[in-house]
Amino acid sequence: LGCFECCIKCLGGVPYASLVATILCFSGVALFCGCGHVALTGTVSILEQHFSTTASDHALLSEVIQLMQYVIYGIASFFFLYGIILLAEGFYTTSAVKELHGEFKTTACGRCISGMFVFLTYVLGVAWLGVFGFSAVPVFMFYNIWSTCEVIKSLQTNMTVPGDQICVDIRQYGIIPWNAVPGKACGPILENICNTNEFYMSYHLFIVACAGAGATVIALIHFLMILSSNWAYLKDASKMQAYQDIKAKEEQELQDIQSRSKEQLNSYT
Repeated sequence: LGCFECCIKCLGGVPYASLVATILCFSGVALFCGCGHVALTGTVSILEQHFSTTASDHALLSEVIQLMQYVIYGIASFFFLYGIILLAEGFYTTSAVKELHGEFKTTACGRCISGMFVFLTYVLGVAWLGVFGFSAVPVFMFYNIWSTCEVIKSLQTNMTVPGDQICVDIRQYGIIPWNAVPGKACGPILENICNTNEFYMSYHLFIVACAGAGATVIALIHFLMILSSNWAYLKDASKMQAYQDIKAKEEQELQDIQSRSKEQLNSYT
């Protein structure tokens, strides 16, 4: 084969569907983990400076956020390895199907591993649906604060109702206790909070993290479809292998019978 034919043959063995799903999964997990980590740090800074000045009031929340950041490290490492494994499984399945008539043979262990990946990807997809829903909660909270600030700005422009009467009480969300001081922000103080870099960055980073979680869910669904299809291909390939082995054995037996018949006929003559 020439160089061009070899390149075409190599490109034909690339699992493009698995490659696209892997890139989407890596991108989604990277956005969720990176943006979520920075956004959580900014959230703690906002709470400490404006809503809970006493350290003991938000000590539990700080520990939970720190634990979530460590979990983010584990999620990033796990999905980096898992994405590579699924991509390798895609290469394996593509080679198994395309080289069915060659020396490469699919095994029962390979089919069992493919089935295990289908089950594990399904469980991870369901879990990431929960992560996607959970990541939308801080977006909702920050959106409420931001929309309240916009209302205060509009009231100040129209000079209808004093903005001091409009407040945001973080304690009602349950993230800090009811005895936290001050626990809420009103009027110009709330408007100044919305204008800080911590609020602006945290709000937009939570949005990006939520989008990354959604992209990861889509990638896992894509992987699930690919793995189910590959498992079906391997199952059909194993049946085809068994049929070809039986056919080859029967042909060999027929040739042996014919050769023995010729030998007996020659001995008689």
